Formats: sequence, structure tokens, C-alpha cells
Amino acid sequence: MKTLFKNGMIVDGSGAKPAVGDVLIEDDRILAVGGTIRDTADRVVDITGCEICPGLIDAHSHNDFFYDREDAEKFYKPFIEQGITTQITGNCSFSPFGVEPDTPYRDKIGGGLFDAKAPCSFAEFKARAGGKLFVNLVPLIGQGSVRAGIAGYDPTPLTPQQIEQELAHVREAMEGGAFGGSFGFMYEPSRYAREDEITAFAREIAKYNGIITIHPRACSIVSADYPLLTKKSHLELGLDEAVEIMHKAGCRLEYSHLIFTGQRSWKLLDKMLATFYREQKKGNPIAYDNYAFHYGASVITVVFPEWYASLSKEEAAKPLNRFKLQLTILMYRKVLGIDWDDMVIAYISDEHPEYEGKTIPQAAAEEGLSNLDMYLKLVDLSKRAGSIYLGKYYNDEIVRRLMEDELSIFMTDAWVEEKGLQNIAAFQTFPQFFLLGQRYGIPVEKIVRKMTGATADRFGIPERGYLKAGYKADLTVIDPRALKVDEKKPDTRPGGIVHVYVNGTPVLENGQYLGGRAGEVVLKK
Repeated sequence: MKTLFKNGMIVDGSGAKPAVGDVLIEDDRILAVGGTIRDTADRVVDITGCEICPGLIDAHSHNDFFYDREDAEKFYKPFIEQGITTQITGNCSFSPFGVEPDTPYRDKIGGGLFDAKAPCSFAEFKARAGGKLFVNLVPLIGQGSVRAGIAGYDPTPLTPQQIEQELAHVREAMEGGAFGGSFGFMYEPSRYAREDEITAFAREIAKYNGIITIHPRACSIVSADYPLLTKKSHLELGLDEAVEIMHKAGCRLEYSHLIFTGQRSWKLLDKMLATFYREQKKGNPIAYDNYAFHYGASVITVVFPEWYASLSKEEAAKPLNRFKLQLTILMYRKVLGIDWDDMVIAYISDEHPEYEGKTIPQAAAEEGLSNLDMYLKLVDLSKRAGSIYLGKYYNDEIVRRLMEDELSIFMTDAWVEEKGLQNIAAFQTFPQFFLLGQRYGIPVEKIVRKMTGATADRFGIPERGYLKAGYKADLTVIDPRALKVDEKKPDTRPGGIVHVYVNGTPVLENGQYLGGRAGEVVLKK
């Protein structure tokens, strides 16, 4: 079947200036792009006043953990509604494959963040995902999941034999078409990997010209993962570690979600960017991805010290320990540059939905408690497993600088939550990037490129990311006049996304979601 899109502003993913013209597709392929196309079509779609671009690519996702759920569609629908047709998955060291199916550590494959319904080999993942996907998935193999399948959360260094087990899973995935691998050094068990294991994993990926994505040990000026007193900030040390891995392994490197958590980290923007450009000048393939909003998902224990958590109830209640706790949390907040009102409660428990959407001070005022006592109550009610949205990842100037920077590409790093307050990034990120582009005067061709062609080039995704004859018919049509996001309603569908096609199949038309399992596992060539 041929479909002809008429009179749209063509933004082809290359960064070239847009021009009005037509796009013709047949089945799952693009036949022609540009000018007036006079070929006969089964269907003509008038997109006058709209921009037509390649299907948007989310550079950092975790949606590979939801494909085999009975209710899988709800986890993908919000991404389609913001124009996304392809997601790069397996980030932060987590993938649902690279695991023996009979592992005794199945519950640890997702690092406590995700539940792998049926952990398996890469070949089995491909077979199971066939015909089930709502969007295209570009798979990476997660080192943390592979390690968890072998040794659970045991911090003991892996033996040479266990490292070889890891590498066997890497080879199976890479030879089967995976695009690379990932580390997540803030998470168990990736944080326990020693240099020999890390280097071996990254070198094995590099043998296949794969890419490594790294969630660093620190995203703030100080953290719990390095000694308190260091010559450099912890944020810089995290990037230095990633660079060292790149040097030793000879791999391509994507630094995941460049953020500056806490106001005191904001001053490090120039230093961090200088490191990226210094390495680029040396010929090292390193770059990064970033958010559109100023906040992101975190755990409620983000400022809850380990020493206090280990105390008995009796010891914890003693005045001296309470005083020490108050000073410790105050120090964390002051050193990071965050405050209680930067913490928005996302989820505490099924029994306490009344806290969702409130800041710590709002909840404290309603119950007549101090901010500290309210926080401790929430930690206790959630059994230390609550979630929050933490502010001050960025300010407006940092977002603008990163959006304009040549090394950035765009991503969501979000998923639909089963319970509690939803993360706006899962619903409205890419329209927000478009709106910010309008606000900051960034040309639409540059915004689109960071969502399409630049991402496809960086990860080596074939036949996607550009409007080119012969490429897959992943298309997104946007009405720039109707773009809209609503930060007060994080799970609201955005305005301005008119049509979305995945492999030539309409999954959203005239702003109305149609659905359909038109996605596929994209394989590296």
C-alpha cells in the first residue's frame, strides 16, 4: 500500500534546512522524499502547515522490561503519543537478556528497579519479542543483569571463570545483533565490578564495534561512592572513570544522562563539557544524552544515611543519634544544594496515596510535623522503598547549553509506573524539547537531528533516523502551532503530535492513538 504525505515541511534528520515537499511510502519503506511527488498513491494525507520528520528515537530507555507483560501496551502508548517510534534499551546495566533461564537470582536481574518476567538469552529475547512490540527496540546488553544472573548481588570479585561466563553472554548478544552494552555504577551489582571485569566486558563489546553506555557513580558534586575529600568533584570523577574505560577498552562511549544534581553542581557544566571536547579532539568517540525537564526520578532514601538505617528502633530514637541524623541530612542538603521542597513524593505505599504529588514541606504542614520528622515518617511508611521526583538536576541555562551543544542527543530515561505519581518524561519529553527549541531560538532541524539522525549515527542504527528513499517508514508529523505540555499534569498526553507511523503502520493519526504491534527488534549489521 502506498501513502503520500503532501505539502509538509520536510525535516529529514540530517540537520539540513527544512523545505516544503512530499513524502511517499509503500508498506514499510520510504519510496521518495522531497518536491512534488506525482506518483499514484492508495492514500493521500495532507500535512500542510506541519513538519514531517523521521520517527523520533529515544536515546535512553528501559522499555525492554515490559514487552512481554499482558498489559504491555500501557507502557508504550505514552511514548508513541510524544512521537517516539524507536527506543534504545538495556541502559544503566539492566537488560532482560544475557541470563541463564534457570538462574537462582531471577529477582535481581533488574537491579530492584525492573522485573524481568522471563530472563533469557538474547536469541530467546528476539524470538519472544517478535510480533509483540509497539515501538522498535535497539538492544544493549546490561552488565549488571549478566553479573546478577551469575552471582546475584554478591560483592565478591568475580573469578576468571565467572568473567568468562559474562563474556560468553556478551558474545551471544553481539553476534546476534545487539548494538553494545551498558554499565550502571550506582546500582547493584554493577557497582561491585572490579577493573578486570569492567575492562573485559567493555573490550568484548569493542571487538564488535559496539557502543558502551555508562551511568556514572556520581551525578553530583559529592556522593556516597567516593571519599568525601577529593581533588576533583565526584561528578568529574565519575566522568573520568568512564573515560578511562573507553581508553582501556577502545570502545565507543555514550555517557548516560548528563545531569548536575543539586545547585552546587551547576558550576561544573563548563568543566564537564571541556572533558568531552578534550577527548573528542584526541579522536576518542565520546558523547552524551540529556533530559528536557529540571528534575527526575529518585528514591526516597537519597539523603538517608546508611549508618542511621542500620540502627535498631531504640538506638535510632536516642536524642544523640537523632541530632547526628539531623546534622548529616543538613550537610547532604547543603553540600548538594537541594532542599526539602525539591522532593516531590511519587509513591509511598498502596495504603498512603494521600502523599502523592506533595512536597515534603506540604505534607509536613498538613500534619503539623517538622520537615525532618515528615521525611522520616515517609521513609518508615514506605519501608525505605518509596520514590520521589528530585529537583535541581538543571536550570534553564544548563538545559539551553546542552540542547545547543553538538555532542548532545535527547532521551527520556523514563517508564510508566505501575503505581503513584507518573514521571512527566514518559509522557511529554520530546514535545518539551520542541517547545524549548522555539523558546531558545534553536532551529527545528537541529532539534530533530538530535532526536533522529544524530542518534542513529551514534549507535549505528541502520535504515532509521533519516527521511531517505529505501529507509524504514518510521515517520512523525508535528504541528508546531499546537505543541503543548502541562507540567502540572505529568501523565497528560502532549499536544502537537499529529501522525506517527512505525514501519509503515499508522499507530497515531490526527492526534488519535490507534496502537498496533508494528515495532521490531532492530539488529546491528
